[in-house]
Parts: sequence; C-alpha cells; structure tokens
Amino acid sequence: MEVTEKVIRNPLYLPVLKVMGGFLFFHSGSGSLSLKKVSASFCCFLGTPWCAPIKIKHGDVSCRTPRGEHYRNVMGTRCKIRCKQGYEAQSSEVVCMASKHWSSNYACREIRCPKLDMPINGGYKCSDGSYFNSRCEFFCSPGFTLKGQKTATCRYNVVWSAGVPSCVDIDPPKIKCPNVKDKWAEPGKLTARVTWDTPEGVDTADGILTDVILKGKPSKSNFPEGLHKMSYTVFDRAGNKGSCRFTVRVRVRRCSPLFPPDNGYMKCDSDKDNYGATCEFTCTGGSELRGSAARVCQYGLTWSGSDTTCAPMNINVGVRTAAALLDQFYEKRRLLVISAPTAANHNYRFQMTNLQQAQCGLDLRHVTVIELVGTYPAQVGRIRHNLLSPGLALQLRLLLQIPQRSFQMVLVDKQGTDKQRYPFPITAAELFTTIDTFPLRKDEMLVQQEAGQTCQS
Repeated sequence: MEVTEKVIRNPLYLPVLKVMGGFLFFHSGSGSLSLKKVSASFCCFLGTPWCAPIKIKHGDVSCRTPRGEHYRNVMGTRCKIRCKQGYEAQSSEVVCMASKHWSSNYACREIRCPKLDMPINGGYKCSDGSYFNSRCEFFCSPGFTLKGQKTATCRYNVVWSAGVPSCVDIDPPKIKCPNVKDKWAEPGKLTARVTWDTPEGVDTADGILTDVILKGKPSKSNFPEGLHKMSYTVFDRAGNKGSCRFTVRVRVRRCSPLFPPDNGYMKCDSDKDNYGATCEFTCTGGSELRGSAARVCQYGLTWSGSDTTCAPMNINVGVRTAAALLDQFYEKRRLLVISAPTAANHNYRFQMTNLQQAQCGLDLRHVTVIELVGTYPAQVGRIRHNLLSPGLALQLRLLLQIPQRSFQMVLVDKQGTDKQRYPFPITAAELFTTIDTFPLRKDEMLVQQEAGQTCQS
C-alpha cells in the first residue's frame, strides 16, 4: 500500500499506524499528522497480533499491552514470566519487538543444584538427585560421627540449604547438666535470680579434659521472663566434645494477653499485660469502636471493661444527594470511583479483575471502591453489595465531573479532594504507589507497621 498524504490525512487512518522500515508519528490533538522516516508500504496496524503467542510450560504469563489492546501479543506488549515451584525463568520479562520476535527466551527450566561432594569417611542418599526440592541425607561410616547438618535440600536459588558435613572420630567425653526448676519473678520485677552448680565432665578415653564452655548466662544471674536455652560443652585431648543442654524458665504473673481488634490498634503502657497495665484502643479506616475504649489489668489478674471490637463502617446508600453520600467517608475512607459506559467495557473488566486480586491492599489503605456502570437512566451504582439508585449515581458523576460514555477512574482522598484521574486501567501496584505518597498515608503506615498489619500476598 503506497503511503500518500491523502492516506495520512484520511481520518480512517487516525489510529496508530506502523510502517515497515520506519515510523509514523502524529498528533491527534489538532487532527493533523507529522510524517517522519516512513517507507512505501504498510504491513499492519498496531493493535493486531504481532509476535507469536506466548505459551509457557511449567509456568504462567501476565501481559500488559501499550494501550489496553485485546490481543496480548501486539507490538510493545510487556509480559512477565512466572514459573511454578521447581522451575526458573530464563527471562523474567519480555517485550514484543518490531522484529516480530520477543526480546528474549522465556522458557521455564527445571532448577538443579550443583552436585554435592562426598564427605570423607561417609556418603549421602538423595530423594531426587540434584534437582529442586531433592532432600539429601548424609551418613558416616562405622566409627565416625556426623558433624554438621544431617540433611540438605536443593533450594529455588540453586543453592543447597546446608553444606557438606564432615565425619569425625567418635567417643566424646560425657557431661551431665543441672536440673533447674522454673522460677517466679521477684515481686515488682520482671526478672529472677537463678543459681546452679557447674557440672564436671568425664572422659571415657584418657580422662584428660581441656576445657568446659558455657553457652548462655552464667550461674547467679538475673534472668528475664521466658525460656532460656543453656548448654555446657567439654573437650578431650583428641578434640572430641561432649555437650549437654538445660533450660531456665522465668515466669511473671500476668493477665491474659489482649490483642488489637481487626481494623484497629492497641497501645499499652507498662509491660502490656502485667498487673496495673492499661491498654487503649483506636479504630481506623472508618470502623466504629464497640466495647471498652480502655482496659486495665486488675489485682485479680483479669481485665476491666468488656471486649473491644471495630465494626465495619455502615454506609447509608439511601441518601438523596451525592454530597451526603461522600460526607459519610470524610476523614474515614479514601474513594476509588470507577465509571464505565457498559459492564462489557474492556477497560472496566480488566480494572475490576485486577483490583479484586488486591482487596487486602485496598483495605490496608482504607480504600472503598464505587462502581458506576451504564448511562442514565439505565446506569447502576454499587458500593460492594450496596446498590445506588440511578439518580444518585448520576449525581455522583455530575459532582465529580465524570463522563458517562467513556472509562474513567477518580481517586478521592479522605478530605474529599480529587487527587488523581485515570482514563485507562492501571495496576494495583501503581495505584498503591500513588496512595502511599499521601502525607496522611505515611502516618498510617508507621502505625500499621508497629501493629504488624501487612498483606502476605
């Protein structure tokens, strides 16, 4: 097909064009095009399949096209490769290039660790050779004792979980550790003083011992609350060693532990649960506190007050105005308003699928999703399982200046400010990165980190 100015100015060709041997640039804002470095024939339009479809054995692939095209192998498509357990990708990400080839090989290869050395005076047996997850068990010849890890497993990073042990001469000296009973902390303290007699070792060979080593706090020390592991080790002249272990447990009289409620935080003074400690509770993200806001560990080792919970926010969708609806979220929740002309809209379906897999991250950032689908009067508004009336959904679009006939997302912060607009789908990671830059969010992250609130996936 010959490239002429008539063809370039024809509005039927305004979608992005790809030219063999060069590139076609244009500016859609004014309707005119600038042509640079083009050849005499077209091969295809961007938006049509270009590279060969990716097929992954022993793994899966997720692709993102430049402009949200239907096909996942158009030019410029970026695909992330994930291999199943036991396999590794040759390339973690590939791009569909102008040459109609992917930027690199993306096959999943089986993980294999280097072959283990054979221990002197011993050997090993493996469940699956040197392949991933193979478990190798080491053993020594009669008269030798294993020194080191008894087993090693081939890990995903192509490294064994432990090194090759050695086989050493047997017949170590004998030593018996003391039997220390549990100790209660002294009144008004969180520690207890513990004493014992130092054990003596006995060598079964020449009777000569070189050293006795204690691992842990020495006798006549103050031990804090908890279980403390102790050990003594004795060496003979041949370098053989004998060991024994014992524990020291210190107990503190306490109330039963309290835990922060879901969607809330707990701050305690003193040592959190000892007699006299006070714990205060706060709900976040629009949750409502029910029960006692503060509880005290009493003399009888029971907590004052009643159990504390943070109930989910009760959203009233029966209000008459969009402003009244938004006021319910003020200083409580952030809003992500997603609008689409139809439920079949590709951008809408892609966006909702992506967000459904990131619900934990949305909750962690106090984000409520509002969906507005269709055009008035057939439009549907929804906040999770709560439906909005068509009139209220229309008001919300008008208030936030959201078009009805195209996809758009609006991110609103806790102060009701329109912070960001998206005319196309984005990943949950991109959304979370934007929210995490908000000043209020930085304070929330510190509190959540202290409370141990995270998403595991």
